[in-house]
Amino acid sequence: MNTKIIKIDENNIDTSLIDEGANIIKSGGIVAFPTETVYGLGANGLDEEAVKNIYKAKGRPSDNPLILHISTIEQLYPLVDEIPDLAYTCMEKFWPGPLTIIFKKSEIIPNIITAGLDTVAIRMPDHPIASMLISKAKVPIAAPSANLSGKPSPTKGSHVVEDMMGKIEMIIDGGGTGVGLESTVLDLSTETPTILRPGGITLEDLRKVIHNVVQDRSITNKEEVPKSPGQKYRHYAPNAEMILYTGDVEKIIKKINSDAKYLMDEGKNVGIMATEETKDSYTVGKILVSGSREKSETIAHNLFDILRKFDEYNVDIILAEGIGFDNIGMAIMNRMVKAASGKVIKL
Repeated sequence: MNTKIIKIDENNIDTSLIDEGANIIKSGGIVAFPTETVYGLGANGLDEEAVKNIYKAKGRPSDNPLILHISTIEQLYPLVDEIPDLAYTCMEKFWPGPLTIIFKKSEIIPNIITAGLDTVAIRMPDHPIASMLISKAKVPIAAPSANLSGKPSPTKGSHVVEDMMGKIEMIIDGGGTGVGLESTVLDLSTETPTILRPGGITLEDLRKVIHNVVQDRSITNKEEVPKSPGQKYRHYAPNAEMILYTGDVEKIIKKINSDAKYLMDEGKNVGIMATEETKDSYTVGKILVSGSREKSETIAHNLFDILRKFDEYNVDIILAEGIGFDNIGMAIMNRMVKAASGKVIKL
């Protein structure tokens, strides 16, 4: 398949190019496009055959549900069986934005979207290219992250080209994304509002409007079985083995330096994921800076790009500093634990 790559400036959108992408969606094709979280792999969410091609392009397990993306509240009504009052509250506060809400689905939703569940995940992205593409396509767009299943999610157009060239009809390169992590997933289909996946809208943000919101215990306890089917799979992983170090920062630095020296003596090509505050504490290995501990949002923004850069440097193993679990740190650490396949050293 020939994949057309088009570049669009989100501040000066060429609507004719968006029309071209929308027509591909309408005709059953796949278009990768930027959102404020990560790049999405989009197809008509009401077209079962088109959605099958998303799973095929990604190599995604079929019991991993997809998120539908809409551009207006009016698009929501036919897709859901009911809208709880709390959903209206959250939509007013956080939409458009990086919050996915799980509703009881309507009959028009294909089972392939929901992996046979009676619920559907929906969000309204806060990105001008995404919003215009959905609006012009005139259908809800099913769009998981535009990467091969298991790899770090794409936050740049070049990441999508690396994974999806020759597999889909079009890639819209809109530059870098904002948040850099996938949306928060909030289940409002049950009695207790539950965060199934942490993201850019934090637990602290949600507690300001939903006092009884809780987190799925699998987010912080890998022994728990996730309620969200997709959360059980390997995610965000670089090619190299990765070890995550958590706890006291000084102890982390000392342990990483010690382990890096040992591994390099064994002939390993070692990568170290450091922060602005600690980068000068390391003297060996390929050192990449994820961001600042004082501004966790910078780590969120850079995380997946850094993981992909380590692949470019062909490191054998990545020794990564963990951060705190407060605010967006929860989402960052959720992704890092998964990228490390649960290999965590607590200090």
